[in-house]
Amino acid sequence: MDGFANLIGGEWIAGTDWTEDVNPSDLSDRIGRFPRGTAADVNAAVAAARQAQPLWAGATPAERHAVLSRIAARILADAERLGRELSREQGKTLAEGRAEAIRAGQIFDFHAGEALRQEGLAIPSLRAGVEIEVTRVPVGTVGVITPWNYPLAIPAWKIAPALAWGNAVIFKPADLVPHSAVLLARIIAESGLPAGVFNLVMGRGSVVGEAMLTHPHIDAISITGSQATGLRVAQAAAARFPLKKVQLELGGKNPLVVLDDADLAVAVPAAINGAFHGTGQRCTASSRLIVTEGIHDRFVAALTEAMQGLTVGHALDPATVVGPVVDAGQLQQNLDYIAIGRAEGARLIVGGERLERPTEGFYMAPALFTEATNAMRICREEIFGPIAAVIRVRDYEEALAVANDTEFGLSAGICTTSLKHAHHFRRHAAAGLVMVNLPTAGVDFHVPFGGRKGSSHGPREQGRAAVEFYTTTRTAYLAP
Repeated sequence: MDGFANLIGGEWIAGTDWTEDVNPSDLSDRIGRFPRGTAADVNAAVAAARQAQPLWAGATPAERHAVLSRIAARILADAERLGRELSREQGKTLAEGRAEAIRAGQIFDFHAGEALRQEGLAIPSLRAGVEIEVTRVPVGTVGVITPWNYPLAIPAWKIAPALAWGNAVIFKPADLVPHSAVLLARIIAESGLPAGVFNLVMGRGSVVGEAMLTHPHIDAISITGSQATGLRVAQAAAARFPLKKVQLELGGKNPLVVLDDADLAVAVPAAINGAFHGTGQRCTASSRLIVTEGIHDRFVAALTEAMQGLTVGHALDPATVVGPVVDAGQLQQNLDYIAIGRAEGARLIVGGERLERPTEGFYMAPALFTEATNAMRICREEIFGPIAAVIRVRDYEEALAVANDTEFGLSAGICTTSLKHAHHFRRHAAAGLVMVNLPTAGVDFHVPFGGRKGSSHGPREQGRAAVEFYTTTRTAYLAP
């Protein structure tokens, strides 16, 4: 079995303790051994980053553009292999893995352009003979902590803008997907980026993540994870001076509203995609299907029929539509929620059981509950699996109220042919992302991404909005 290493100060440093990475589609397939980093590794990475960052901050826009363009080109040229290895490690289908690899390359390509689009303001002073210049400068050293569900795309949309704006990066990937992180780190390390500007430290969140949160010389932390983790990050960032800048993306319990006038040919595929693609392991997944009573029975029947065609299997099988759950712990959590939903009185009409396949893996049949209410735990808590619950409502007004009745606020969708209801929902859904006649999951990389309420905190991710987190404003006054 191959052994891998952390990247610190431009050198690949082997660890003294290791964890095994296993294919969730085939538990006999051992991907490799990956180091469990230590606080000392974080200290070394931060020291390297602090030394290298001023040089990178002083690079010209053209130099930064060239580096990020090379990274983008390498990712796109190798997207087939990267996507396959991602699917092997994480469990999403081959098509999903390849699409994610391509998306990562596109993100780096976009932010290569951002390196050239840096701009400022020249503002007349209130005082005669004084000029004012407002510019953006890098934050400094940024800690990037990413989840396991998008092991290439989410790191890309944090690392690329950080580098484009002249920051140094300490990257800690999720424990379950270290191989994808190494593949990305190799490409970045070979791009011409000065040694130490980008560092990879793998390991447990309780060790590596905690060391990053408490390190006085990490200036900002961007994390995608659970609400509990986000709260810990915010508390640590505010515990001592200098206060860290934080960017938190913390999940969702996303509604898809289906009104009586909806086109079932649109609504059913939107629900299938949003609830079950990616094995439901997406923060934007449609876990609450809020359906008005006039279309409820027809929608449930059509959705149930469509679910019968979802082939659950090995991620690397081209026929697979839904891959395995990422690991044993997540699978058990999903099965526990199936039991909770039944105990609460919801009716399980499709799926919900563990499946056996030719290779031993974490396979589960996508599940659909009906007769659910918004007070049930399965409709309040983020499950992060292929489980959806249908909530019957009287009309649009009740549907909107139920959709907004959650502590989350990431994505919300509606299927309707009514312009009146579509426009009203777009304005009044309490979510950062609003979808009309589209799945709640699936976003573009050139526009802001983020939620409201308990789903997000701090500046938005992606697109031009990323500049808000990765830079700070400098106002300079100039007199002759």
